[in-house]
Amino acid sequence: MPNWSEILQEVQRNPSGVDQIRRGYLKRLSDITGRNTIAYYSGFLQKANIDASISDIDKNGFMTVINKLDRDKGLDIILHTPGGDLAATESIVEYLYQIFGNNIRAIVPQLAMSAGTMIACSCKSIVLGKHSSIGPIDPQFRGLPASGVIEEFEMAKQEIANNPSSIPLWQVIISKYHPTFLGECEKAIEWSKEIVTNWLQRNMLRNDKYRAKHAKKIVELLSDHNATKTHARHIGVNDCIKYGLTVEKLEEDANFQDAVLSVHHVYMITFAMTNAIKIIENQNSVAMIITANTPQIPQQVMMPQQRMPF
Repeated sequence: MPNWSEILQEVQRNPSGVDQIRRGYLKRLSDITGRNTIAYYSGFLQKANIDASISDIDKNGFMTVINKLDRDKGLDIILHTPGGDLAATESIVEYLYQIFGNNIRAIVPQLAMSAGTMIACSCKSIVLGKHSSIGPIDPQFRGLPASGVIEEFEMAKQEIANNPSSIPLWQVIISKYHPTFLGECEKAIEWSKEIVTNWLQRNMLRNDKYRAKHAKKIVELLSDHNATKTHARHIGVNDCIKYGLTVEKLEEDANFQDAVLSVHHVYMITFAMTNAIKIIENQNSVAMIITANTPQIPQQVMMPQQRMPF
């Protein structure tokens, strides 16, 4: 399989055919595994100022790409996302369960953070390379880390108790939060822990005699803000195994590894060369492509001249 530079050269020779090239690599990966393959990609690394996070719009994309697939083949979902809305994530996962049952595997070529990590944890296993990372599942609420907000409130209470003269300083800091905001943050944390715990027991750990105990341990490790320090923390393959997640190492099958990385490279090149900000696509060239300046309408594109305009 070609490396990044070779794929880039291939696209540069035919830039108008980037969709066709990308879909060829995705089909090749599906042919190798014999499984349905859906790429769920965000251009968040290339377009940092544009919101390409998980949202309810994405359900339309999944409905479009799943239609007419042979459901008995299961699903490999390739994840590259910064995360996003918790409710949308829960809805997408429950929909995938209804279609494919437990026969869902996550492939993370580079980054599946936050809600992306939650999706990965809902699968029967996670394929990770030495370069792959998932992240903490402590939720972001209204753009702020929920755990960090609670820590700030607790710090304020402690410092005020120890030093009442610090009240004016803390009043300025805490006044930026709505009176019910702390409770909402606590509920968001509880919700994220609850659904990931349930998903782990339902699928990845379903044959584990001690699945309830082990699921709780994994969730606590992934949501421990004191340990991870920041919501952006990258958790690599060795830590994932240490936490107790079911991990398949990408490097154990060279042909499969090359196919996965080729797919990843061509998606990264697509985001760099076009206005696409999110792509949900299957091995049969059915896709929803969301761009920065076009309507968010699912389309099936079989030939390059029919592709959505970038």
